[in-house]
Amino acid sequence: MSQNESAQAVQVFEPSADFVKQATIAGMDAYKALCAEAEKDYAGYWARLAREHVTWKQPFTQTLDESEAPFFKWFADGKLNVSYNCLDRNVEAGLGDKVAIIFEADDGAVTNVTYKQLLAKVSQFANVLKSRGVKKGDRVVIYLPMSVEGIIAMQACARIGAIHSVVFGGFSAQSVRDRINDAGAVMLITSDGQCRGGKALPLKPIADEALENGACPSIKNVIVWKRTGAETNMVAGRDTWWHDAVAGQSEVCEPEWVEAEHPLFLLYTSGSTGKPKGVQHSTGGYLLHAVLTMKWTFDLKPNDIFWCTADIGWVTGHTYITYGPLACGGTEIVFEGVPTYPDAGRFWKMIQDHKVSIFYTAPTAIRSLIKAADTNPATHPTKYDLSSLRLLGSVGEPINPAAWQWYYDNVGGGRCPIVDTFWQTETGGHMITPMPGATPLVPGSCTLPFPGIQAAIVDETGTELDWGKGGILVVKKPWPAMIRTIWGDPERFKKSYYPDDFNGKLYLAGDGATRDAKTGYFTITGRIDDVLNVSGHRMGTMEIESALVSHPMVAEAAVVGRPDDLTGEAICAFVVLKGARPTGDDIKRIVKELQDHVGKEIGPIAKPKDIRFGENLPKTRSGKIMRRLLRSLAKGEEVTQDTSTLENPAILEQLKQPAG
Repeated sequence: MSQNESAQAVQVFEPSADFVKQATIAGMDAYKALCAEAEKDYAGYWARLAREHVTWKQPFTQTLDESEAPFFKWFADGKLNVSYNCLDRNVEAGLGDKVAIIFEADDGAVTNVTYKQLLAKVSQFANVLKSRGVKKGDRVVIYLPMSVEGIIAMQACARIGAIHSVVFGGFSAQSVRDRINDAGAVMLITSDGQCRGGKALPLKPIADEALENGACPSIKNVIVWKRTGAETNMVAGRDTWWHDAVAGQSEVCEPEWVEAEHPLFLLYTSGSTGKPKGVQHSTGGYLLHAVLTMKWTFDLKPNDIFWCTADIGWVTGHTYITYGPLACGGTEIVFEGVPTYPDAGRFWKMIQDHKVSIFYTAPTAIRSLIKAADTNPATHPTKYDLSSLRLLGSVGEPINPAAWQWYYDNVGGGRCPIVDTFWQTETGGHMITPMPGATPLVPGSCTLPFPGIQAAIVDETGTELDWGKGGILVVKKPWPAMIRTIWGDPERFKKSYYPDDFNGKLYLAGDGATRDAKTGYFTITGRIDDVLNVSGHRMGTMEIESALVSHPMVAEAAVVGRPDDLTGEAICAFVVLKGARPTGDDIKRIVKELQDHVGKEIGPIAKPKDIRFGENLPKTRSGKIMRRLLRSLAKGEEVTQDTSTLENPAILEQLKQPAG
């Protein structure tokens, strides 16, 4: 590293005096005081915060119960309702006429929904669920586009104590079917379609395919929201239009008061084995962290306009769209469309139009918009009035320093702190993140743990490493918003997150990380298992391999990730066909066929970017695929590893060749 680079590498951005002045956590001393309080009396610290920030129907007397570790319980004898905490308490506090959601549709139409209106709509839909026999503890799968209705459906489940499981609208019929069956869901809530980038895309036909031939016997009812007006097949006795179902339902619905440990939702995530894991979250601990991170990481104030660009199908959309902003009485933007339609200035125009003050998006989106602004200068963020912004955030994957700098200079005008947040589906909310009014920022680093989170870096034996050394990221103590178990599979939960290697005492995040020798700042270096991070979405390599092998032409497949300028990581598949290795025009045709096949099996986000063909795959003598070698090939590196164990060294040349 040249001197110039090393000077750049440690460029530090201090919070501005103005920001510190108004910040909820103002200055490093305030941050350190919270960390010291948690250090001194861990349970007492979380109990204090839970009493201050959450409204309880029945106050708790137990804070942390570790008697069945690693199945931890928080605030177990307390009772509450999440929907009440998001809606009723804000109406009761006099915020009924405050705008809760500013919804902008794909075509630009804007709808405002106040807290009073949202409470009425959620109560009405909760009564729909009850009228169809859905009760506390039942599972409901939601397969909807980005919409106010998506939030209503989730909140209505929470209101009656039903457990929702949202499936991202880009997933395939097979993915929907697997999740319905794993959860044993009694109801599916879907839509005729969704609008994205000026096009209407079907959803109900995919839902029908998931349910065909009695493939999901637990489903009793399907509710269909009319969005696109597309011709829709409705199955008598099972399917009801949303508007027909709510007609005549009361706008009052008493919340179901549930135990703090009652599951609020399941959200399926890719693991390193093929079967998706149903991550189970609690009610009380999850809500507390959603509120705290809104108030501390985002420094949310009553007059802020908050916009998280995620989809409700991912955990970011759960915590920072459906629950966190509403539980804090905030006003938020909900957006149906894509950042590049009608052009790549869409995000900047919306920030300008709605006077957004806090903006939270993913590095992939930032990188694609950098590229677009270079191609079409009219869509450059500096062409818009972004003076309303006061805070920026990044989520989904580590943000590279160059993208961070562009975001800071061009979107934030050099005045807005960037909170680069590290967390996971399993953690419920931010784990390592700057406090914008306290933490000096370093591009590319998520900086320091959220107050109360005991993060560390260890070696393979679980021994904590000195700062300056890279290793495995763990969390040393349980925290309120953590995953409770994997639905229906407690053994897999233990194996995945509290492995024997660490004597079952440390939470394994599954990411590698380093800590700066001087500052102790964390930098995430990437997954340590076979899980890829494509555009901020976790994809298990096994899942994609299984989808490829299910194609009749494919004998064997191995999937690895390679760095990609746009998506962070790209999926690269190495395939052995049952017939001869393809040549000429056949290559392109087979590549497209296999890409479409994976898209149909899992969803478009899982389509491999590269597919390469070989007569076989590089394996060790014991038959293990040499993935490390494939990673080198995918990156286009010279293979320096020992390849003497390979049965057929010629295949390396074959697998070097990008298809088409």
